[in-house]
Amino acid sequence: MNVVIVGAGPAGLAAAEHALRAGAQVTVLDQAETPGGQYHRMLPEAYAAKRPDRIQHGRADFDRRRRILAHPRCRWWPGSTVWAFDRAEKRVHILRGPSDGSGRRRPTLTPDALILATGAHDRTLPFPGWELPGVYTAGAAQALAKGERVAIGGRVLVAGAGPFLLPVAESLLGVGAEVVAVLEANPASTVRKGWSARPWRLAAHAGKAGELVRYAATLARHRVSYRMGRAVIEARGADRVREVVTAKVRADWSVVPGTERAYEVDAVCVGHGFSPQPELAVAAGCVLDDGFVRVDAAQQTTVDGVFAAGEITGIGGAVTAAAEGAVAGRAAAGGTPDAALLRARDRARAFADRLAAAHPIGPAWRSWLREDTIVCRCEETTYGELTRAAGDESCPGPHALKLGTRAGLGPCQGRICGPAVSELCGGGAERHHRPIVQPIRLGELATRTEGEPE
Repeated sequence: MNVVIVGAGPAGLAAAEHALRAGAQVTVLDQAETPGGQYHRMLPEAYAAKRPDRIQHGRADFDRRRRILAHPRCRWWPGSTVWAFDRAEKRVHILRGPSDGSGRRRPTLTPDALILATGAHDRTLPFPGWELPGVYTAGAAQALAKGERVAIGGRVLVAGAGPFLLPVAESLLGVGAEVVAVLEANPASTVRKGWSARPWRLAAHAGKAGELVRYAATLARHRVSYRMGRAVIEARGADRVREVVTAKVRADWSVVPGTERAYEVDAVCVGHGFSPQPELAVAAGCVLDDGFVRVDAAQQTTVDGVFAAGEITGIGGAVTAAAEGAVAGRAAAGGTPDAALLRARDRARAFADRLAAAHPIGPAWRSWLREDTIVCRCEETTYGELTRAAGDESCPGPHALKLGTRAGLGPCQGRICGPAVSELCGGGAERHHRPIVQPIRLGELATRTEGEPE
């Protein structure tokens, strides 16, 4: 059995481990030069020894899974981008080489089974001034801190929703930034309600409590306040962000008048959860439910021989992704996932559901916006332009909305603004099949495709 896995994060590495255990030949592809994905991002080799990584979350499991890439039945292809998928022949088209380099190779693979573990990217809700230099996504701030030991600023505010804000703050503190506060938009009542339902089931996740205690201790040691029910509603500055305005928000995230407070900062990182990256799944013809890839009990998608695991099936974090990857790897290799794997996956999913209930996105966030607030940063489409276009009967549907406003047609192809545009205009997220999933140069497209390696 020949299994190809796209993505070497927690889901992809777990899938590789269990596919190899089931006797498969495995090829693991990832755009990065090192495995681990965003969760296990490591320092570059050049100075990793001088500046050892202080963040050890799940390090033992990661180190074990990383070693399987050296297995004799495993091929590890770093710096590899899947740019197209041929549905008829179930052939994977790959670019190998640095994304900014020349002379990239174009091999193809035709696996017996394909596992998609392409992960997710940050979701950030728009607000006035979010296009200013110095406004970062939470994931970008952590990537620079963990992967390069670079702080996004000297005085930073961390805000948004969800527990991911805590490791981001820890990473920033670890590289010398002053974190002025961590703001969770959901009020304490919402968070408490989400976590307190069926409390006896939390016993299976005792390790998470230990992480929470460590984060709390880190914030306390650095005298960083953690405030709930407050959100960033505006960033101000001329050439870059100089000040952010926060306000108390209700459970639906509507602003409580008179509660505004300004912080003087030189950077702010905001994160309101994550959005899946299902472009390759769409290219393969997989059915999506609310933007996530539909899978069965064995993690198989609606396309025979194509499996999916991790954040593209539902945002659940590294533990859930690894549990799903283990099931997908065993099933893709022709084995039957045992009861222990299935139980671990189901427990992890239950925890992810609890996480979503405790840290939802309130529907009234749009009340933060003004007429001239930019929603699509690539094309500089404003909130006013979007609402007028959405109400224009001559432009029905999301496709006409895109053409009329150009929202989502810029370099990011709607990856950043897509969910916000969809919510603001009352339409579901539209996912079109694109023959080319990832950018490829015309010169590369014209070169000869390499045959499958031996």
